Amino acid sequence: MFSITVRDHIMIAHSFRGEVFGPAQRLHGATFLVDATFRRPELDDDNIVVDIGLATQELGKLVAELNYRNLDDESDFAGINTSTEFLAKVIADRLADRVHAGALGEGARGLAGITVTLHESHIAWASYERSL
Repeated sequence: MFSITVRDHIMIAHSFRGEVFGPAQRLHGATFLVDATFRRPELDDDNIVVDIGLATQELGKLVAELNYRNLDDESDFAGINTSTEFLAKVIADRLADRVHAGALGEGARGLAGITVTLHESHIAWASYERSL
């Protein structure tokens, strides 16, 4: 399986419901490194996984929609604990939508999957992997 990864970052605010979250139940900020990995079993006709420029551009647009937002105030996330794992899935699903819409080019239609990893720190991160 071939893969490429592009990276961006995001800064958000949010709070959690539930005793398991301890002090994170209060409003707090989080900064994540966002890695999006695109996979396919065979390279396309240009011998690439996906256009790295388009992948970078689309990831950037996607995280810009969430950057500097209090997710507690966003209607898409009303009543939802926006955990790192949950946000990785949101970003992966939104990237998949962009692949299907052709935003990453025709060659991207041959992608097999996407993995999004959100790095909370140098010692903790979460990922979501999905097929296309």
